[in-house]
Amino acid sequence: MRKFFQSVFLKGPKGLAVIGGAVVLAGGMGLAFRRATPPNVPTAEVQRGDFVDNIPIRGNIKALHSIQLTAPSIAGDLQIVKLAPMGTMVKKGDVVVQFDTTTLKATLDQRLSELKSAEADIEHSKAEAHLTREQQATDLLQGRYDVDRAKLDSSKQEILSEIDGAETKLKLADAEQKYKELQEKDVSTKNSTDADIDAKKYKREKSLFDVRLAERQLASLTLRAPADGMVTIMPNQRARNWTQGGTTPDFKEGDRAWSGAVIAQLPDLATVRVSARVDESDRGRIKSNQTATIRIDAIADKEFPAQVAEISPLAKLDYSSWPFTKNFDIALEIKENDARIRPGLSASARIAVEKIPDSILAPVEAVFEKDGRFVAYVLHGSKFEERQVQVARRGRSQLLIASGLQPGERVALKDPTREKQDK
Repeated sequence: MRKFFQSVFLKGPKGLAVIGGAVVLAGGMGLAFRRATPPNVPTAEVQRGDFVDNIPIRGNIKALHSIQLTAPSIAGDLQIVKLAPMGTMVKKGDVVVQFDTTTLKATLDQRLSELKSAEADIEHSKAEAHLTREQQATDLLQGRYDVDRAKLDSSKQEILSEIDGAETKLKLADAEQKYKELQEKDVSTKNSTDADIDAKKYKREKSLFDVRLAERQLASLTLRAPADGMVTIMPNQRARNWTQGGTTPDFKEGDRAWSGAVIAQLPDLATVRVSARVDESDRGRIKSNQTATIRIDAIADKEFPAQVAEISPLAKLDYSSWPFTKNFDIALEIKENDARIRPGLSASARIAVEKIPDSILAPVEAVFEKDGRFVAYVLHGSKFEERQVQVARRGRSQLLIASGLQPGERVALKDPTREKQDK
């Protein structure tokens, strides 16, 4: 560079003229560059496409069908000693909830002992009855023999004296009476032993019923998954924490449940929906079967197509804010399955309530109201040109332009005249 200037100065006036021309050229190029640089105002391109007016909502994922796992309907302490974590995928037959079995196991052991005692009593009574009947059979046999012998002696009364004949008759009558009494005793003893055994059998049946009841109750303390699914732990309504705004914690190991309490659910993931509420002002624009797009917070890389499945005809007061507002319950059915979708996840949705094809679209921020008319600022080179526009439809994020703008033009998203005033 030094050699260049030395050579220019050595050339005299001609060299200085060359330097002056270069400086003027550089200045002109810089001025032109500054003039070609657009102002520091954000812009957007006017596009042609489908005008879609969306209503945004916010809600949670819920399953239309779920299998409930409830605490058994038995008396006593129902303490949870094992509980599958929230979101666990289980197979049919897997243990989801386990209650404490200590008390019922002791009860079952006692019932089994009573059953064994009842069965032993029956066997003992049967053995005694068998011995008694064997003895009575012997006595009956002896009695029958005495009767037959007395009859034989009585048949000899023709050759005996009158006194001996009368004696043999008395002996026969006595033997027959004794035999009759033995027969009656045999029947009576049989009926008595049968009744005693029947009573002990009834006691055994009661003990067996108690054993089976204790076994069923013991089995009911283990809640198994009736089908494949994902575990959703339910809130413990009796453990509400009023010191923390009345929040209701989920069931956890160590909690005590009550009979019939819903501890967990296995939702059918094929019937998941987005459950939300819409404002009273938007209720009239929403209809069944309208399309929607859902984005789940935990699945940020994908949007899911959906459809309005249900919308409540009755409004409900929303007490979460002041002043109280009226909202309507709405359910969106997700049309695409994904293994990552879980009940309880938060989701946002856009319900398409109006669609006009082949429209000229501009962002809502690109049109400004001035002196009772709508204008946009179109970028031309380094300047913005104010242009009056007509808006045919206004959505939440886009405008349908009836006239004033063409696809491909870039419009300012902030008022450039106000930007200049601020400077």
